[in-house]
Amino acid sequence: MKTLFLLRHAKSSWDDPSLGDHDRPLNARGEKAATLVGSYLGKHHAHIDLVLCSTAVRAVETRKRVMTAMGVPYPPVEHERGLYLCGARTLLERLRDVPDSATGLMLVAHNPDLHELANALTGSGDHGLRQDLADKFPTGACAVLVFETLHWADLELGAGRLADFVQPRKLS
Repeated sequence: MKTLFLLRHAKSSWDDPSLGDHDRPLNARGEKAATLVGSYLGKHHAHIDLVLCSTAVRAVETRKRVMTAMGVPYPPVEHERGLYLCGARTLLERLRDVPDSATGLMLVAHNPDLHELANALTGSGDHGLRQDLADKFPTGACAVLVFETLHWADLELGAGRLADFVQPRKLS
């Protein structure tokens, strides 16, 4: 089995209009949300072997806060510019290239790509969670999908079971 954590970056700051989109940091609300989500994941789903993270500042800061709040040793992290607003298809192709030695994988990226990917991969799971996911993938949220496969290369659309959909507003 493989477990995929799809984490959307938390709320970013628009305080400095001179910053480009890629360089915007988290705002105070985003910092709090990332900590809440990380604490929840640490208590419920702590097994992550590898993290793939967009290089956008808000994604990197979200990843750091989530990992710290999880309270587990940091897994290896690969920061990749190619995960920044690249499309759901590109994200899926990248996931299929992950080494099979990673059982738990976290992808930290952006909407609309992450929302589209999560919906495309989800084929079963709690009806209420699936409805929440279909409606919206808010900032700071994390979809936890489980796949009955031994190989990341075999990820298929609709094959994932949505085990959890963690939303910051429901944790505070």
